[in-house]
Amino acid sequence: MSVVTRIVVIGVGNEFRHDDGVGWAVIARLRELDAQRLLPPGTVLDTCDGDPGRLLGLWEDAALAVVVDAAHAEPPCPGRVHRLVLDGARPGRTGTTSSHGLGLGEAIELSSVLGRLPGRLVVYAVEGADTTFGTGLSEAVAARVDALVHDVEDEIERHSAGTAPLPHEDMP
Repeated sequence: MSVVTRIVVIGVGNEFRHDDGVGWAVIARLRELDAQRLLPPGTVLDTCDGDPGRLLGLWEDAALAVVVDAAHAEPPCPGRVHRLVLDGARPGRTGTTSSHGLGLGEAIELSSVLGRLPGRLVVYAVEGADTTFGTGLSEAVAARVDALVHDVEDEIERHSAGTAPLPHEDMP
């Protein structure tokens, strides 16, 4: 039996719905950086519209899956980042939801029921300010992209080194 080492980073959203494109913006920046310095072998950078079946297919057989998605929270705080970690158990409900009708939450539930969750799933949910039609991120969300890229790189490095950060954090 071989050890699964595949790492996948998924930007979820719609780049034509302003802040809903934050996941796509993070993937674009990671691709730019990967052209300059290689991520670990087996690392896949991809985007997805949030369809549960597509998400399940993207993170299938991954040792680590990192997902960046826009979120809605009450009360809202545009640009605030929520970090959620799932290590082999179903997560509890949080105060944030995806900005999509069906999506990440349903993909996690379906993966759990089917026994197809990645070894470790880390979600960065970014509270958005504007999900109307159009391109470009709001100022508050755009200001978080570089920090998110760094956080994702950190997740990959920690995974490769065999260490893991705290299970859950909210970042201002």
